Amino acid sequence: MEGVPCADCFSGTLHTDDPTGTTTTIHGLKTYVAQPDAGVTPKGIVVIITDGFGWEFPNNRVLADRYAQRGGFLVYLPDFMNGNALDSSILALMDKLQAPSSWLTTLLYKPFWIAQAASLLVPWLIRTREAVSKPKIFDYFTALRTSAPPFPSSDLKIGAAGFCWGGKYTVLLAANPPSSRVVRHGSATNAIEPLIDCGFTAHPSGLNMPKDIEAVILPLSVSVGNEDMAMKGEMILKMKEILEVKKKGDHEVIIFPGAKHGFAVRLDPKDKYQAECAAKAEVQAIEWFTRWFA
Repeated sequence: MEGVPCADCFSGTLHTDDPTGTTTTIHGLKTYVAQPDAGVTPKGIVVIITDGFGWEFPNNRVLADRYAQRGGFLVYLPDFMNGNALDSSILALMDKLQAPSSWLTTLLYKPFWIAQAASLLVPWLIRTREAVSKPKIFDYFTALRTSAPPFPSSDLKIGAAGFCWGGKYTVLLAANPPSSRVVRHGSATNAIEPLIDCGFTAHPSGLNMPKDIEAVILPLSVSVGNEDMAMKGEMILKMKEILEVKKKGDHEVIIFPGAKHGFAVRLDPKDKYQAECAAKAEVQAIEWFTRWFA
């Protein structure tokens, strides 16, 4: 069922790489900041809207570092969940629940693990519901668009990169609703403009299909596996048809055979194929932002 998180939204592998960015407060939210190499003027700002594990999750921070260094972007990773991100301990719980087990384990232990997982998931679902999160996310992008650029630029480019939970909000931003449009900082014409110039999302979840995709106006690139539990195959093909056929020109949907939900962020590095898919999705995102920031 589209719009409902799947088990893979809360599964995956915690990576051990060390993030290299810094933390600060930007427009009222704690934000992890990844910079391009020294001496490089950023092509624009990429704001990552994370999966359910939030701004402190190492995988998300390392991905921000790679976007910044390999793409030449200034990357922001804000705490859109206001300290209510999922505890990464749920990853181990989901591994236990999804692993084959004896009847004894199924009867005695799995009910306990389910209760533990529910105690983490239910509060998260309530505290990060759309009515709470969407205004916070849109306000952040509004502040970015209407504030002085953090580096010399007469035409600041802003992109959104959303993963899993954050994918929905990237799609909503790409719909460019009239009520969200603003006059950019320093505009000589006072023209009303979108909050973002383009968006990228990998394995989005929580979408109202096909309504959310049909509303997309701004350039959107999607990376998704055909074994994604959050979006069934027929809906993936429907999304591709809408974005690449009905709205041909400024959108793309890349489908990775065999890739699972979460592959772009929470893949198991030991799984060579999933790692290859993640690397391709990273290149896809960097090339997309480079194209639309030019």
